[in-house]
Amino acid sequence: MEIASLSMGMAQSKSLQDIGTAVLAKSLDTVEAAGDSMVKMMEQSVNPGLGANIDIKV
Repeated sequence: MEIASLSMGMAQSKSLQDIGTAVLAKSLDTVEAAGDSMVKMMEQSVNPGLGANIDIKV
C-alpha cells in the first residue's frame, strides 16, 4: 500500500510541476510580446531632428 500511495504522490507532483512549467512558459511569451511592443513604440516615438535648431532673435 505504501508503494501505491508513493506512486500516486509522485505522479501528482510531476503533474503539478508540468502545469507550473507550462504556465511559466506562457507568462514568458506574454512578457516577450509586451517587450517587443514597447520597443516598437519607442522606435516610433523617436524624432531625431527635434531640438537640433534654435531660432533666436535679439
